[in-house]
Parts: sequence; structure tokens; C-alpha cells
Amino acid sequence: MSRHHDQPPDPAASGAAGPAGPDAGAGLRAESAVEALITERDAALARADEHLALAQRAQADYANLKRRTTEEREAMLGLANEVLLAKVVGLADDFDLAIEHVPDEARDTAWLEGIAAIDRKLRGLLESEGVTPIEALGRPFDPAVHESLSHVPGTGRPEGEVVAELRRGYRIRDRVLRPALVAVSDGSGPADGPTGTPAGRPN
Repeated sequence: MSRHHDQPPDPAASGAAGPAGPDAGAGLRAESAVEALITERDAALARADEHLALAQRAQADYANLKRRTTEEREAMLGLANEVLLAKVVGLADDFDLAIEHVPDEARDTAWLEGIAAIDRKLRGLLESEGVTPIEALGRPFDPAVHESLSHVPGTGRPEGEVVAELRRGYRIRDRVLRPALVAVSDGSGPADGPTGTPAGRPN
């Protein structure tokens, strides 16, 4: 009598694959490859964002440096221009003195008219550069634009009013190029003249 030995079924013979067969392994490998690609992509995007931020900061730093350099250059040129204009207004002072003290015999002469024409050109040059005179005579003393050299008694003018301009002051646009040198009233003396009108200012 022959014996029949039980044999386990052969998966290959039956054509069936188990749960850990070749198809499952291929799927796991594909999934891992996709995850690796996603991780690499995210890292590349992070590096790109970092490089973009660095480039933007570098561009902003360059723009700031360029702006500061331009401002410093303009400030230096402006300072040099103001120094030159301060010398020119000193020349204008000399013309003022020359015209105020011209001898009587030289008045109404071509020579004086020539001096006056040069003075007008000089004033036009100053005005074209934004230089204008500072108002002083008859105005309240303003330490921002006036420099007081003396207090004058007995003028009959209010205390602190400018009663004499000893040297003309100038502005350059919205800044003081040179303050006006003035004398101011100390507030003493009669308030009115003999006719009831304000007392005259001293020459």
C-alpha cells in the first residue's frame, strides 16, 4: 500500500503571488522615490528662497549706499557752494560801501553808473543762486537771523526792535548764510515824537 505525503502548495505553480510579492515591492520603491523627489524639491525651493532673500538684501544695501553717496556728494558740493557765496556777499558789502560813500563830485557820472551796473549783476547772480537779503531794520530782533552788537537807548522804539543794520545778512534758500549784524532798541526814551508820531530812527 503506497503512502501519500501531503505537499505544501507551490505558489509559482498556482500562479498566485503573496502579499510581499514582486508587485508590492515595486510599489514601495516607487513611493519612496516620489517622497525623495518631493523632499529634494522642497529643499531646492528653500535654497532658492534664501538666495532670493540674499539678492534682495544686497540690492537694497546697494541702493542705500548709492543714495548715501549721492547725498554726501551733494552736501559737500552744497557746502563748497555756500563757502563761495559767503565770499561773494562779502564782495557785495564792498560795493555797498563804495556806493554809499561815493564823493559828491562823482555822482551822476558814467563811472558811478558803471559801478552800479556791476553791483546789479552781482545781486542778480546771488539771487539766481537762491541768496536773498534778511529783513532787519524796524523788525523785532530774531536771534535766528540777527546778531545784536549793541543796545541803543532813547530811540522811543519798543525794546528789542532793530534800529540799525550794521551789516546786511543773507539767506540761501531756507537757511541762514550770514546773520545780519544789528543794533536794537533798549526800550527807553519817549514813545512819541513832538508831533505825536513815532520818533524817528537814528541814522
